[in-house]
Amino acid sequence: MNFEGRVVIVTGGASGMGAACVAQFTAAGARVTIVDRDADGAAAVMETIGAGERIIGDVADPDFCDAAVGAVVAGEGGLDVLVNAAGVIARRDALTTTNEDWRRVMGVNVDGVFYMSRAALRVMRERKSGAIVNFGSIWGSAGAVGVLAYCASKGAVHQVTRAMALECVRDGVRVNAVCPGEVDTPMLRSERDAPVTDAMLQKLAESVPLGRLAQPEEIARVVLFLASDAASYMTGALVPVDAGYSAR
Repeated sequence: MNFEGRVVIVTGGASGMGAACVAQFTAAGARVTIVDRDADGAAAVMETIGAGERIIGDVADPDFCDAAVGAVVAGEGGLDVLVNAAGVIARRDALTTTNEDWRRVMGVNVDGVFYMSRAALRVMRERKSGAIVNFGSIWGSAGAVGVLAYCASKGAVHQVTRAMALECVRDGVRVNAVCPGEVDTPMLRSERDAPVTDAMLQKLAESVPLGRLAQPEEIARVVLFLASDAASYMTGALVPVDAGYSAR
């Protein structure tokens, strides 16, 4: 999977699975731009991998998304791959999810995917080439208690992926989604009522058929595949990477 000379945008690339995607694409030869709200985190990722660019802003803002894609195209001469990894979570049920919680989760997880993809498609369709990989989730297909807005947002991402793939299937643009299970990332540890302990993580790992949490790079390698020419016959696919969780 050689990405030498290809131009890649990774949203949410400042941490977690997004940062792992940045590292994987860079190692494969791509010219990667991180799009994220976290300027310090993006800078740290760039320093660690020794390459890359960054554009700082909020993917829930459609004007920012248009400007970010435009800046990459102007600077790099095109765009080959978009990875929509930016995401947030609110660990609340229906009655405790506030209007602000709902709007923020949907704004980043759904609106951001749509706005960034729409901007990228304008370029990719004209070039008759490109790949978009969205981050869905096992919770986009299966329900879960206490993360209502997150489940709804990932279900929407799954449908955006399918519909967009069909819309541009004859335009040389492929659109797929990776659907991770339990992954050891900052999001997994965030918004908990109590500090995360090794015992809590072990209990969570025991709910997974393989018996352990995924590492971010294990998800990133699947993203790399979906964006590569090796997946040339795949579009509109929702690919679970969950150690058998959704097979039960």
